[in-house]
Amino acid sequence: MKAKAADKIATAIIVVFSLLIVAVLLGLLGFILYRGLSHISWHFLTSVPQTIREGGGIGPQLFNSLFLLVLTLIITIPLGLGAGIYMAEYAKPGKITGAIRLVVEVLSSFPSIVVGLFGLLLIVNTFGFGFSLFSGALVLTIFNLPLMVRITEQAFRSVPKEQKEAGLALGLSKWKIITTVLFPVALPSIVTGTVLAAGRVFGEAAALLFTAGMSTPRLDFTNWNPLSPTSPINPFRPAETLAVHIWKINSEGIAPDAAEIAAGASAVLVILVLVFNLFARWFGNLLYKIMTASKRMG
Repeated sequence: MKAKAADKIATAIIVVFSLLIVAVLLGLLGFILYRGLSHISWHFLTSVPQTIREGGGIGPQLFNSLFLLVLTLIITIPLGLGAGIYMAEYAKPGKITGAIRLVVEVLSSFPSIVVGLFGLLLIVNTFGFGFSLFSGALVLTIFNLPLMVRITEQAFRSVPKEQKEAGLALGLSKWKIITTVLFPVALPSIVTGTVLAAGRVFGEAAALLFTAGMSTPRLDFTNWNPLSPTSPINPFRPAETLAVHIWKINSEGIAPDAAEIAAGASAVLVILVLVFNLFARWFGNLLYKIMTASKRMG
């Protein structure tokens, strides 16, 4: 009886804390969406912000956030996958491997403001990239790499050893086993890691203040020359992201509708994160089904 009673009490406590966390999350999301949804319109999503007059939008900032996400993932995913696969399948226990793990852990615990100042000194000033999307993407890569490396390594290590041994028994090379046996099984976990890393791109502001900048030049969305200073796809131009824009409006906005703009931008940011998470999970499951089905058919 005592064991059953203790089990029931522990289960009840876990359920209560779980429901409490869900309630806090739903309450926070509901409050943000309730304040901001009424201010969202097509004009709001596509027009440029106004400094003094009311009626401004978040068009350039919204595009900058999405473009920065693409740039960051282009840099982070190959590096994170490569490092995670190396740590899981090639690295041998020793001082070098231990040092790499230590560096990964230290990077994951750095405050964003410190990484931002590091990016300002090294990437912006020393390397001369200036306040730009590329500088912001490099700094966000520093944030995202530890998470990507750890999750990729754990995803590969969680694959049953029997599958790897079966590949070796068939005479497959190590790289062939990694790409055709281990990777399809580890893919859902890797996609989850990518989603978690990408979520930080949307919400990060402190580091981007010192690297991507707090302003956006007048963009010509008919100009798709990546070397033009007015081109939206130029990675070396300053770019104020949506998170930085929200911080800027709340701290120094003087437009009459600054509070409404901040509320609408916050709602858009929350919706972006939710939609991206749902899409990424759906896409990861689709890739898993395609890759595992093709493996069975082969």
